[in-house]
Amino acid sequence: MKKAFTLFFVTTMCLQMTFAQHEHFQSTEYQYPTDPLVREKLDQWQDRKFGMIIHWGIYAVPGMIESWGICSEDWIRRDSTTTYEAFKRWYWDLANEFNPVRFDPDQWAKAAGDAGMNYLVFTTKHHDGFCLFDSRETDYSIAQGPFKDHPKADVAKYVFEAFRNRGFMIGAYFSKPDWHSQYYWWDKYATPDRNVNYDINKNPWRWERFKEYTHNQIGELMQRYGQIDILWLDGGWVRPLETVTDEVRSWGARIPKSGQDIDMARMVEMARKHQPGLLVVDRTVHGPYENYQTPEQRIPDRQLDYPWESCMTLGHAWGYAKNERLKTSAQVIHSLIEIVAKGGSLLLGVGPTPEGLLTDEAVQRLHEIGQWTSKNGKAIYGTRITKTYHDGNTWFTQSKDGKTLYALHCISPESPVTKIEWTGNEPAKGSKIIWLHTGKPVPWKKAGDKTVIEIPKKLLSGLPALAFEIQRPAVQ
Repeated sequence: MKKAFTLFFVTTMCLQMTFAQHEHFQSTEYQYPTDPLVREKLDQWQDRKFGMIIHWGIYAVPGMIESWGICSEDWIRRDSTTTYEAFKRWYWDLANEFNPVRFDPDQWAKAAGDAGMNYLVFTTKHHDGFCLFDSRETDYSIAQGPFKDHPKADVAKYVFEAFRNRGFMIGAYFSKPDWHSQYYWWDKYATPDRNVNYDINKNPWRWERFKEYTHNQIGELMQRYGQIDILWLDGGWVRPLETVTDEVRSWGARIPKSGQDIDMARMVEMARKHQPGLLVVDRTVHGPYENYQTPEQRIPDRQLDYPWESCMTLGHAWGYAKNERLKTSAQVIHSLIEIVAKGGSLLLGVGPTPEGLLTDEAVQRLHEIGQWTSKNGKAIYGTRITKTYHDGNTWFTQSKDGKTLYALHCISPESPVTKIEWTGNEPAKGSKIIWLHTGKPVPWKKAGDKTVIEIPKKLLSGLPALAFEIQRPAVQ
């Protein structure tokens, strides 16, 4: 994942790095899975609505953008006083400094639960190849560095357990490319961009070994880490040639003539053998292995009637960054409301420190979000879209059975309101409207084609949004 930001960090190499905006969007088509267990799991996931994605790795040590500094593409800028090879050596060696002695996955899970989140996506391996699980395929992992003697050295195991114990669905983020592997970035050649750096057609054995390496690591995650609900695959440029789209071309990297086919069909068959019903999210690769779409750092312009999720950061970076400015709780809540009304889920990115904790500011922000979701969750969780899904700052959802309608109004701090009104989704005569924040009915009226609710200003007390349950009258 990538995000536009300029980051200054101090190391012995005195590096300054800036990064241009460079994000995944989404596929233009969607294909529903045919496996009934997958469809059942997908429906369960669509009930969840709000999750946490955690980027954590050696890039947390300097607090820099995850992995991307070692990629030699035009949108990445490194300090000109050091060579690219020297920078890569410095980056790889961060594995010898990553020693998160205060690693506390229970703190992460509690903060996520307090926010009202209920599914997790955790980076088991980013593009740099550093594993946050004890892989038998490589020594480049948290379990082989200075943290190896810690009782929780197999980090992914304890992260998954902490969130699973709180009832979360569990997702394993896994990067298809692996820049540390000699089967992907071979030292025989330079590494000009994010892609495999050798000709696959001329070196078929090496590519087959990379496929085997990748399948084996996925197999480890599927067999040794308890129930996994989601396999969230990043690195959408690793794909068969026939699936390359204009979006992939727009990323600016060359397109290998052979493509980069890692045999998803065989890999997914193996994974689902161990994890029946597993959701597979092969990001931006339209087809049977993109079980839901993942627009990045953005919300689609319109409502979508198939499964999707906006993955967005709490701050500006996916991983930990020093002195980062976080979004306000109101901003996150407003995004959550809009996303759910448009048919999606919000996956919010938070990065733990190199010591292994969420920052106090992040924990506080998640707590503030939870103060709202704990009162208004009925209008979010387990809901589905409505045909008329918004009018201005008022958004609509409904229960899965279609019997209950919800209206959610986002309040701007600059424009406090005492009256909510909307057009469309008009309550039937005799309907009762419940303000979810208090659980009490509120008076409402019709004014022409508008539904109007008046609320005393003193009762709003700085709320970021209001949610109402519209109870239709009982049929006599």
